[in-house]
Amino acid sequence: MVINNLIEKEDTEIKNMIYEVRGRQVMLDSDLASLYECKNGTKTINLAVKRHINRFPERFMFQLTKDEYDYLRFQTETTKDNNMSRTLPYVFTEQGVAMLATILRTPVAEEVSIRIMDAFVTMRKYISGDLIEYSKLLINHENRIALLENTFDSFKEQNNHIFFEGQIYDAYSLMIKIFEKALSNIVIIDNYIDKNILDILSKTNKQVTLITNKYKIQDYEKYKEQYNNITLVVNNSFHDRFIILDKEILYHSGASFKDLGKKCFAITKIESKEILNDLLDKLQL
Repeated sequence: MVINNLIEKEDTEIKNMIYEVRGRQVMLDSDLASLYECKNGTKTINLAVKRHINRFPERFMFQLTKDEYDYLRFQTETTKDNNMSRTLPYVFTEQGVAMLATILRTPVAEEVSIRIMDAFVTMRKYISGDLIEYSKLLINHENRIALLENTFDSFKEQNNHIFFEGQIYDAYSLMIKIFEKALSNIVIIDNYIDKNILDILSKTNKQVTLITNKYKIQDYEKYKEQYNNITLVVNNSFHDRFIILDKEILYHSGASFKDLGKKCFAITKIESKEILNDLLDKLQL
């Protein structure tokens, strides 16, 4: 049991010596020299490699840059500073370690090589498992984003509304909601103003400009006796009906406000700022 625990501990230590550099799993020459019990440390490895340099292309072995070296020292904190040479070290990939095992002649080379290869295999399994879990998390994350987007879309304001004959309450309800969006002022353009629209406007504290051609003077005068939020402008140059909120938002209505819901019509939000500005210029507002 003690031997098995010792082997397991040593294998764990080997796994901790495997790092990722340039997208590849590698081991430091100093760690390999320690594992292979090289008497002269990395010098033994360097001499062996030099004698067989053709066996070590860059995909088997390469020298770290200073940035890579500094980053690796940061990764390992300072515990490995004593093992890492002051010159830029070399690192060996899995294939490089396997090749190194064939040219080193130390008593433990064969046994250590097997354990190192097992450690590389284990690390690949860990990474593969992590990637699978990451993929699952990513898919879940994307699904949640899609769900949130769909939810937000359901909360987005509808810019186009159509009402059919008989939907009088729904039409008036929408009109009130539109008026409530104004922060300070509302402009209503409608050639036919009656008591119905005045009843709605009496419930708002916004300043309203009514631009119309036909209205009942009695209703308007009575309204003015109690409320002071309406300015009436007589203008005969408009056919369609419009609502302007705070000089920023423009709606078009296909029906006069006195006839809302009596026949099929639509209320549409006009997104064009150019149209809005042209209208404001025409009204000199």
